[in-house]
This record gives sequence, C-alpha cells and structure tokens, in this order.
Amino acid sequence: MAMNITYEIRDALYINITNRCTNHCVFCVRSKQDGLMPGASLWLKREPSVAEVLAAIEKRDMSRYREVVFCGYGEPLSRVYDIIEICKKLKAQYPLPIRINTNGQANLLYGKDITPLLAGYVDYISVSLNAKDAYSYQAMCRSEYGEAAFSGLLAFAERCKKHIPHVALSVVDVLPAEDIERCREIAGKIGVDFRVRHFVG
Repeated sequence: MAMNITYEIRDALYINITNRCTNHCVFCVRSKQDGLMPGASLWLKREPSVAEVLAAIEKRDMSRYREVVFCGYGEPLSRVYDIIEICKKLKAQYPLPIRINTNGQANLLYGKDITPLLAGYVDYISVSLNAKDAYSYQAMCRSEYGEAAFSGLLAFAERCKKHIPHVALSVVDVLPAEDIERCREIAGKIGVDFRVRHFVG
C-alpha cells in the first residue's frame, strides 16, 4: 500500500513526513482514526526520504494550492533538516507560502535553538498551545519533557519571531472559554498571533 505523504484540505497541500511526536495528547485524532479522510491513512510504514517527498509533491497540480503545510500524524520538526531541504526545492519552484504546524518542542528535542535554520524557508509557523499553564498542558498533552514543555514552546514561539514572518499560538476549540481567553492573553504577551482551531475527532 502506498504511503500518503501528501494530502489535501480545501486549497492547501499538506505534507506528512513523520509519525514521531514528543506529545501524547489526550485529544489527538490519530488515537481515534487512521486519517482525516476515509481510506486515506496518515500512518507511515516508514519515514519517506526527501526524494520521495519531493516526488509526491511533483505529482500534484501545485497551481491549485494557496499554501503548503507541514502537518501530518507526527511532529514535523523532528525532521527539521529534511524540512529545510524540501523547502529549498519548493521555494525554487513554486510561489507558495510554507507553513509548519508544530508542538513547539523542537528546541528541547535538539538541545539548541533551531529557529534560525528556518529563516527564508518558512513563512508561517503555528505552535499548538492548547492549555493556559504548564500543569494543564502536561495533563492534556503528556509531553516527554514534562511541564518544561510549556515554557519551552513559548520560548520557541518567541524566538521564531526573529526569523519567520508570521508566528501564531493556537488552541483547539474544546477548551473552556475562559482558558481560551487566557491563552489569547499569553499570545499577546509574547507578541504573536492567536488562532482557535476547530477540533476534528
């Protein structure tokens, strides 16, 4: 069975490059279903190579899309160096903005600040916040880094501002209204945009 490396949501092309993730979120859709569309599993039998990702993209009619998004059944930035190689090719061939949806734990994962590597390649980064404080975040997202993940993702988002034109914190709309407002305040405090995502599950 062929791997679903790319998939479409409305007028965006999504790239699914890994199933690895440092979070084990209680609400994660991948714990409930194999994919976002019937018959299209986002579970990978192995991680595709850069060449395989580019080949999958080339099969698409890129004129149909308004953006390219790295987001699948895993944390895209666990493959940051491969993402950069893919973005280099995309930027050279297509006039499309590139977005990464991330849990914001890449700097914890690599033990260094990787945000400068994304400069010039990534136009928009959306960091999943999903909780108003470290305790709530760990209860909901169950990060391998424990409660340190919360401050880590906020620091990551703040550093992204130096290198990426558009940075946002996001939450799912299953949170209580008062928690969503607290998250909005956090985004404002660090000077990034805020987005409420509709929960799919």
